[in-house]
Amino acid sequence: MGPTPDNRAAVKAEAARLRDMFQAAGAVPVETSVLQPADTLLDLYGEDIRARAYVTSDALRGEQMLRPDFTVPVVQMHMAHGAEPACYTYAGEVFRRQEEDPDRANEFLQVGFEMFDRRAPEEADARVFAVIHEAVKDLPLQAVIGDIGILMAAVDGLETTERRKVALRRHIWRPRRFRALIERFSGRAPVPESRAALLKAKDPMACDAPMIGLRGPDEIAARIKALREDAGTAPLAAPEVELLDAVLAVRETADNALEQLRDIAVDMPAIAGAVEVLAKRLEALERAGVAPDSLEFEASYGRTQMEYYDGFVFGFSVPKRPDLPPVATGGRYDALTRRLGGGHEIPAVGGVIRPDQVVALGGGA
Repeated sequence: MGPTPDNRAAVKAEAARLRDMFQAAGAVPVETSVLQPADTLLDLYGEDIRARAYVTSDALRGEQMLRPDFTVPVVQMHMAHGAEPACYTYAGEVFRRQEEDPDRANEFLQVGFEMFDRRAPEEADARVFAVIHEAVKDLPLQAVIGDIGILMAAVDGLETTERRKVALRRHIWRPRRFRALIERFSGRAPVPESRAALLKAKDPMACDAPMIGLRGPDEIAARIKALREDAGTAPLAAPEVELLDAVLAVRETADNALEQLRDIAVDMPAIAGAVEVLAKRLEALERAGVAPDSLEFEASYGRTQMEYYDGFVFGFSVPKRPDLPPVATGGRYDALTRRLGGGHEIPAVGGVIRPDQVVALGGGA
């Protein structure tokens, strides 16, 4: 449902209307370059980002990407020059490769509303959500919220090695890989034969095969040592895995989900603090005019979106149409400001709307 020759003008008009609405809500309009340095995104997300972005090269500037979204360049801009608190809006094209679904647009407009404010994070979450909610309130959409912070807290509370926790945190945004690690760390999944043979070998490096790849002998030896240490680590306890699964399975109206998570926190106290942050956020949303019982809460929501979200996440989608992209998405990305801030950080939250989806659903100016 991307722009077509017939509706391109309407989509541009809707983008302008949304940006004007966000500006009226206190945001300052900003612009970012269409071409972004690839090294920044690669440092943040590794080579996985290549599967979603268009990459090109420049003799003077090196590898470049057509911007896959606005958040990273807006954060860089704010951390370099912005005052506190700050609120920004923007409108422009983003580019995403679509190799599995030819019907999905690989170039579309995005209009955003971003807040940088350390004073009251839950109030900022509620304000961003309420502004986006107001912009799409006349469309037939279902609002869904989640909280990556609760899942992170659950991982941090597991009784296992820090190495395993790091691996799980890294793959929170890759649900299949995350599940595979849980199965392996809990002893439910057998060790692959090739790995078992490697770990049993007296000297795995003793072979005549040539070295292929980027890793040197020292890196390979360190990796084998880490695998052996992990093989000697006790499996995750079954009750811990059951509690983690219970967290991931929470899917209810937000008010009922809060009570479910509080019940789980009795047996998994590591998530108690994150659950109370959710409670404060729901109270802030109610003060902003959004009733918690009107919102769906999914504990796993946001795990297949951009990896910088580390707390509150939300989306507005067409009910019973998972084939359509969300009309609006957003969330909190505090850790991203830390990564890009050169020693500084500030709590930040934002959201974006796709004006082409608004027009396709019959909304807009």
